[in-house]
Amino acid sequence: MKQILSEELKLFYSSNFPKVLNKNSKKTYEVIIGIGGNIGKVKQRFDKLLLNLKMNKRFDVVQTSPLLLNPAFGFKEQEDFLNAVIVLKTDLYVQEFFKLMQKIELRFKRQRTLKNAPRTLDIDIIFFGNKKIKTKDLQIPHKAWSKRASVIIPLQRIKKCPKKY
Repeated sequence: MKQILSEELKLFYSSNFPKVLNKNSKKTYEVIIGIGGNIGKVKQRFDKLLLNLKMNKRFDVVQTSPLLLNPAFGFKEQEDFLNAVIVLKTDLYVQEFFKLMQKIELRFKRQRTLKNAPRTLDIDIIFFGNKKIKTKDLQIPHKAWSKRASVIIPLQRIKKCPKKY
């Protein structure tokens, strides 16, 4: 099913996006990650990512948003992006979680060339509990989350989205 939000923005629904999976997790931290990609079979890659996250004992996948097709920004001479958000629970500390997300990106062939370049998979930590972090490599909440339709629209579609978002 496809829902058109505007000429440029379209929501897509599939068997895994949106989905509520594990609302009763006892893990410590609730984390919201944003995922995106525009190279190759992105939808299938997101399904594989979700399966990998579900199989990893360090996470409980709580729920996913619908998929959002939206135009690239920054470097605009590229294909549109598919984006979503995933709510996870984990007992990992933020730096461990961040390093693990970077490893997962690499496993999915992420290459960092130029800023806003096309990519197979991008994983951004949008929120990590109520933590506020600002280092050279990491900012939480994600510095631009509130300005990006690729985060805001999927976040609004999360069934249990707390009012703080």
